[in-house]
Amino acid sequence: MRILVLGGDGYLGWPTAMYFSSRGHDVHAVDNYFRRRAHKDAGTDSLTPIGGSLPERAETWREVTGYRIDVTEGDLTDWSVVEPLVRDFSPEAVIHYGEQPSAPYSFITREHAVFTQYNNVVNTLNVLWAMRDHAPDAHLVKLGTMGEYGTPNIDIEEGYIDIRHNGRTDRLPFPKLPGSFYHCSKVHDSTNIQLACRIWGLRATDLNQGVVYGIETDETKIDPRLATRFDYDEVFGTALNRFCLQAVIGHPLTVYGAGGQTRGYLNIVDTLACVELATKNPAEPGGMRVFNQFTEQFAVNELADLVQRAGREFGLDVRIEHLDNPRVEMEEHYYNAKHTALLDLGLQPHYLSETLVESMFSAIGRHQDRVITTAIMPKTTWRPRERARVVAE
Repeated sequence: MRILVLGGDGYLGWPTAMYFSSRGHDVHAVDNYFRRRAHKDAGTDSLTPIGGSLPERAETWREVTGYRIDVTEGDLTDWSVVEPLVRDFSPEAVIHYGEQPSAPYSFITREHAVFTQYNNVVNTLNVLWAMRDHAPDAHLVKLGTMGEYGTPNIDIEEGYIDIRHNGRTDRLPFPKLPGSFYHCSKVHDSTNIQLACRIWGLRATDLNQGVVYGIETDETKIDPRLATRFDYDEVFGTALNRFCLQAVIGHPLTVYGAGGQTRGYLNIVDTLACVELATKNPAEPGGMRVFNQFTEQFAVNELADLVQRAGREFGLDVRIEHLDNPRVEMEEHYYNAKHTALLDLGLQPHYLSETLVESMFSAIGRHQDRVITTAIMPKTTWRPRERARVVAE
């Protein structure tokens, strides 16, 4: 297949590009290096060293494996980049990671919030229009987020819910309760994609992904220069990745608030498997299906306890510290999300208890000299500073 990977320089995009390339697909990766610029502006960096620019990484991949990844350096909000790319490459599948992926980032300033929504919504609209005009039979595999749903006091279905109201019934998109300007942008994407499928006959799979953890895939382990990025800072680092790094370097695990916040999680290796399953089993023309992409659910406290126990087995003295929560979120809540569609397609999950030490602690230990400890503690708050102080008091 001809597979276009948007956001191909990223934490998930780069492993995905290598994964499909190694299986004989014709892969073209696109990125504008947003994440690299954001880290440079903040004085932070990936724990793992990145092997050069995207063209340099692709060249290393070719030298080491003999497989090819073509590359475009460009911004998806620029129609002059997107339109000729889709026209000339004529993809059969478009895998879309190419967005600003951080909830905290969207709260740093007004400018960061505006950028998040403009970047994410406009670039997806450009992709949809380019597919309409030049690749109407292509399948869009869009990386969404479980954060679109929020934490409702009912079971979360996979994208849609059957409603009975005033004696009438319909099947409608599941209600959305996004908790950040970033998550709002993903909701807007879902609405736009669904409309494009309905009126233009496009086909799409929205993968509402849980929190991804892990550093290594089969492809990244081939050569150190093929490593993907690993973020642990307060803006881009997810809770579990941050906890594992903190355990290795002797920093207390930073649990925000009471720690009852529950979410879905999956290993980076399972992300690649899920994307492949969605790509190989495309949606029908005119249809947008939604898969909830995670393998296990944990509360933050459960993650901290699990990392603490695993750390002790690894010879580490791991402490847990609760911080005032910089976010506005329910810290104790009901959470039961369905996630059977990908299992039905054949997903074989890797569970956290089986992979934590092997896949995380050792790799972090090899690069712990690169840790910027001042980047770990939270500085970004959801509330205005004065309001946050009053609430805390």
